[in-house]
Amino acid sequence: MESWLDLPAEAVDEAARRLLGWRLAANGVTVRLTEVEAYSGLGEDPASHAHRGVTNRNAVMFGPAGRLYVYQIYGMHFCANIVCGETGRAAAVLLRAGEVVDGVATARQRRPAARRDTDLASGPAKLMQVLALDRGANDTSVVDGTGPATLTAPAEPAGTIAAGPRVGVTSAHDVPWRFWLAGDPTVSVYRRHTPRTRVSPPPPAGRRR
Repeated sequence: MESWLDLPAEAVDEAARRLLGWRLAANGVTVRLTEVEAYSGLGEDPASHAHRGVTNRNAVMFGPAGRLYVYQIYGMHFCANIVCGETGRAAAVLLRAGEVVDGVATARQRRPAARRDTDLASGPAKLMQVLALDRGANDTSVVDGTGPATLTAPAEPAGTIAAGPRVGVTSAHDVPWRFWLAGDPTVSVYRRHTPRTRVSPPPPAGRRR
């Protein structure tokens, strides 16, 4: 079987499935990936950051595979994707959640608000916090040992994989490209995207419509 690293960009969903169970280590903590989300950049996925082509922000998504694409959300948190596919064709897998399997004490110090160990990396921003990774990890390799994070293959099969709609995107959120290890307690809570509706302010008092 081909490794996720060798799959073409159009098979990014399969690459995402194969990344489950892999271990990502950085700054004294190791996380076993339990939930991921695939994004294509081939012009057919409006939820992808690369949907409209290359920009300074998303250039790393266009290859080579095995590098991190890191971006910031809400002006304070970071999320990481692993780039997949051949160079020149954008595809990436968002790291949504994981189980801390090494460095638990350090992870607790970085996430003191977590009530349980299963909550330490149960979301994309939480995962980055326990690994102490930020924008400085953008465009670094997770496969050749040169970057701050290192990805290693699991010693055994990941287990039963479930699939469902993606989270937190305004377009194509019903595409079933979110994959997780069925029954794993570290998987994030699913919340379907609900578009915001504008409410017009009432007219001034005494003014007719």
